[in-house]
Amino acid sequence: MQKYVKSLCISCLALIIMMMGIQVDASAASPETTGAVKNEYTYEEAVFISGKPVVFTGTSKNVKITQKESKGKITESYNMKLTSNSGDTLSRTVSYESDVVDHTTIGQKTANGVVKKYSEKIAIAGVTYTLADYQFSQGTVTDNRAASDYYSGNVISRKTYTSSGKKNQPTQTITIETDSRHVGYENFWGATETQITETVISNSDGTTGHVKNRLSTSKSRVLNYEENPADLSSFDGGYAVVSEKDVVSEYTYNLGSGARGTLNLDAEYMPTIERLIIPKFRDISNHYAKDGIEKLYSLGIYQDASNFFSPNTPMKRSDFTIAIGKAVDLRVMEEKKSKKPSTTSIFKDVKRTMKDYAYIESAVNKGIINGVTPEYFKPDNAITRAQASAIFVRALGMENKAPEPGYITKFADDAQIPDYARDGIYIVNELGLMMGDPVTGRFNPNQSLTRAQASVVLERFLNYLENDLKQNHRDDVLFFD
Repeated sequence: MQKYVKSLCISCLALIIMMMGIQVDASAASPETTGAVKNEYTYEEAVFISGKPVVFTGTSKNVKITQKESKGKITESYNMKLTSNSGDTLSRTVSYESDVVDHTTIGQKTANGVVKKYSEKIAIAGVTYTLADYQFSQGTVTDNRAASDYYSGNVISRKTYTSSGKKNQPTQTITIETDSRHVGYENFWGATETQITETVISNSDGTTGHVKNRLSTSKSRVLNYEENPADLSSFDGGYAVVSEKDVVSEYTYNLGSGARGTLNLDAEYMPTIERLIIPKFRDISNHYAKDGIEKLYSLGIYQDASNFFSPNTPMKRSDFTIAIGKAVDLRVMEEKKSKKPSTTSIFKDVKRTMKDYAYIESAVNKGIINGVTPEYFKPDNAITRAQASAIFVRALGMENKAPEPGYITKFADDAQIPDYARDGIYIVNELGLMMGDPVTGRFNPNQSLTRAQASVVLERFLNYLENDLKQNHRDDVLFFD
């Protein structure tokens, strides 16, 4: 595949998935299974109905893709007129409709759809293929977690075409059946969707062809440090975010005509760049956590007004919770409109007037963190390694990745691990977010995290949201399917 592996990154902009300039909800997943690639201006797909691969292209002038959601229904429409280098043509008008059901109590959403309208005509080398019948069914389930939404689904379809055009040849019937599955995630820092489609082409003369398509769309952001070329300046450099999006598609075909091979398509969107604020801490110049601290500050996850970060002091429970909330763009709970808005805090020791209180309230309501007791949050207490582990895993929604209850971790101080944090500690270690002491073999669950240590694990958490998830949802699916 061309231009396959992209740099992985982080940014502080809200995630927007764009298809031909139209905003699309990635969790809905496109029902199209053509293997097409596109960017802001161009659209490209391969068609195999004639017994050989023909690549059709178009631009935003003749390809219109729209999506809208209203009253629990998502409607996605395509209207396109494409041409090949040989002058072949393809015209298609299609409309899909999905019913979306929000299962709020379990944090999931389902979208199951059918085709409402589909017309298509393809002209290749003097033969016209007209769509005579179309059957389609699609279903997607999304698990909405605080740090990331994960989704998976299936599409099955059957198209029946009739061909005409060449003299002394009877009308042919071609049936194209597809079985497709897709998997993806979407979070504040990135999104990847990968689709695997198996297609069987059955001709009325008894010959058959097979096409397998691997398609992956991914958006990523690269955080670059830019040195200041001027010596006489108040700062030495700062961070810039370069946002990128790319689509890769691979067709492997073995057709009834005897043609076989592999065809690759790819497309890239125009990168964008944004400069971030400049950290100016004076007490971390030689500190091992300097890069992580400065990145988190530049991204707005930390908002220290002082020039001193105090890296070796304990990280407060309130500060860590707020940092997690900002790191995953945790939507703060909107105050319900009423004549008398609530002025009561969810904890007796946390004032609603405190800065960023809404992040704490939202984290509690979403089950990411609990109070030390039902009534007290203890915001100024130091966050412990056990508490941090539980928070990370709850935010990711990966509690179910731990073994069945009753297991023992590999750490020498397993007996000291609190029950509430056992799954979290097991999983953060498996994910490489937090490790034990390599010398003693202990995890030290009740040990406090310093502000520097918290910064290191927060940076790893962000890297996991971009690097590891993208690796798992693109490379692992494409290469090991």
